[in-house]
Amino acid sequence: MSELVLVDTADRIRTIRFNRPAKKNALTQDMYSAAAEALESADTDPSVRVSIITGTDGVFTAGNDLVDFTQRPPDFNEQHDTPPVRRFMMALLNAQKPVVAAVDGLAIGIGVTLLLHCDLVIASDRSIFKTPFVDLALAPEFASSQLMPRIFGHAVAAELLLLGDTWDATRARETGLVNRVTEPGTLDETARSVAGILAAKAPSSLKASKALMRTPVESIEARMDRENTIFASQLQSPEFAEAAAAFLERRAPDFDKLG
Repeated sequence: MSELVLVDTADRIRTIRFNRPAKKNALTQDMYSAAAEALESADTDPSVRVSIITGTDGVFTAGNDLVDFTQRPPDFNEQHDTPPVRRFMMALLNAQKPVVAAVDGLAIGIGVTLLLHCDLVIASDRSIFKTPFVDLALAPEFASSQLMPRIFGHAVAAELLLLGDTWDATRARETGLVNRVTEPGTLDETARSVAGILAAKAPSSLKASKALMRTPVESIEARMDRENTIFASQLQSPEFAEAAAAFLERRAPDFDKLG
């Protein structure tokens, strides 16, 4: 599986690359298992601060490999053996550390819906986005039927989920699916630059901030109380001491020395 899902860790950044270009990076159950393992281990590896999910030149992923899924359909009702695709979904959904997606070219099906669970999305200007679930007589997945209307509004979400429209990178940027659009030749550099900025920040503060952003909606007062509790805890942390010292000394903070 190391050939179909490439995993590399350098400079505190884990890169998870779908690498099946001959099949347009169509995802098999085995590829989902490998990607899930890479995400799960990133959360427990202190050398990793940020993960990047990406594909190959001109292809992010064409979505599920329909032959593989037809021959080995996932049983989501199985209690003792989690289907690999669900394991991947849960690994991305529950990732404590930031995840950046770098999209070049085709992003089809889960190649779009997984982006809803990443923290930042960088796309090349030749990228296209399509969710053909209804066209295949299927249904939306990865909570896209809830998240897309919440993020885009119902009418705009219907373009993808009901009409099966194809969005270009400009439309994806306008709707908020994508944060930045760049040229294909600078996509990897841009994604690593963004990931590097995140990797240089205080790890526990990043985790806490991401967790707060993904906490279910609650009353304003309840959220204030939740934030205040974490804020007070961070004030006592070695990370805050280093950040404050760096500010006073007019230097960049070095959180690596804190272990």
